[in-house]
Amino acid sequence: MLVSRQYSKDNKYLCLLENVHIFFFEDDVNGIHRLYYQVLNFGMIVSSALMIWKGLMVITGSESPIVVVLSGSMEPAFHRGDLLFLTNRVEDPIRVGEIVVFRIEGREIPIVHRVLKIHEKQNGHIKFLTKGDNNAVDDRGLYKQGQHWLEKKDVVGRARGFVPYIGIVTILMNDYPKFKYAVLFLLGLFVLVHRE
Repeated sequence: MLVSRQYSKDNKYLCLLENVHIFFFEDDVNGIHRLYYQVLNFGMIVSSALMIWKGLMVITGSESPIVVVLSGSMEPAFHRGDLLFLTNRVEDPIRVGEIVVFRIEGREIPIVHRVLKIHEKQNGHIKFLTKGDNNAVDDRGLYKQGQHWLEKKDVVGRARGFVPYIGIVTILMNDYPKFKYAVLFLLGLFVLVHRE
């Protein structure tokens, strides 16, 4: 954007200053627009991820459709860092040998283990016992005090597939908080600095 003026020796420096000022003003406006665009782009990425997660929850029927194996209790079936895909449809009955992810009251992190036994009452109510493939004993020692069986309400999902070792980044971020903050900082910096 140039301002048309009569050019003469007297206003030569004034005209040059106006052109420089307008150039810097346009650069500031472009910088603000670029920053606004990058923040908006970052917001769209976050909201898209949340929508995908909620969509997976609806499709799979599980509150947590993807989980990471955090221990070696299910080796050799699953190793630490494997990413599991879960479903939790109400109409599917729980079977012996099936791998389930369940929550125990008082514990924050769900557990991935295999169904060892099923106890069905005459009214159709099912209770079941679990065990890790790599563990010597069943999970009764893990359940809350006085609980000997799990119920359907305790199940977060059932393993339907997995990708080996892809979740190791999640484990590293939980085990080393400084690594987590560094990764989040670098991702945020990349989104803000990246130009399209």
